[in-house]
Amino acid sequence: MRSVRKNITMELTYKFTNKEVTPWGGMVFLKQFLEQINFSEQIQSCKELPMPGSNRGCDLTTLIETFICSIWCGATRFSHTETTRSDRALSKIFGWKKNPGQDAYKRFFLKFSEATNIRISDYFFKWLINNYQFDNFTLDIDSSVLTRYGQQDGAKKGYNPQKKGRNSHHPLIAFINDIRIIANFWLRSGDTSASNNFFAFLENTLEKLEKKK
Repeated sequence: MRSVRKNITMELTYKFTNKEVTPWGGMVFLKQFLEQINFSEQIQSCKELPMPGSNRGCDLTTLIETFICSIWCGATRFSHTETTRSDRALSKIFGWKKNPGQDAYKRFFLKFSEATNIRISDYFFKWLINNYQFDNFTLDIDSSVLTRYGQQDGAKKGYNPQKKGRNSHHPLIAFINDIRIIANFWLRSGDTSASNNFFAFLENTLEKLEKKK
């Protein structure tokens, strides 16, 4: 049997536009999600969040939204946020008037302390959990190993079955599998044992769950 080859000619149309384009068009769904859960209102209501120090800087909501958006677009370090910062179409989707640079994020997070982290975590976890209508759930708690490269606070050599001798973090994580959410998360240094601060973590998790049983 003879094979027959057909030459298929495709005509492509080229056009120019003055509109901004972006490879992150799917972020419109993130914008809709944040609006649906009233995320910006929760940011303004959380008094524990440190306020930007300069009147010329971005407002608090923009600072946090741009950082979250950068992570969703694949950023794994502060320098990667410059990619989304220069995306004008992404700014129009979210309505950002001014995008912060990587130094703005660094200054912002340097204002956090361990106590501040816990208070902010309590606020947002309680808000998230209270939006779910459930009780009589099963709480699972486990630890994990996060391999680190470079210089990160708390990254130390400890138990690391995948990358022996490599610095890592050893977080504790609480799950509610019934509704598939994380109920609490503590980032610990890599040289801690699996049970380190377990009871304090459990107590803090139950505080976040408040009236849930």
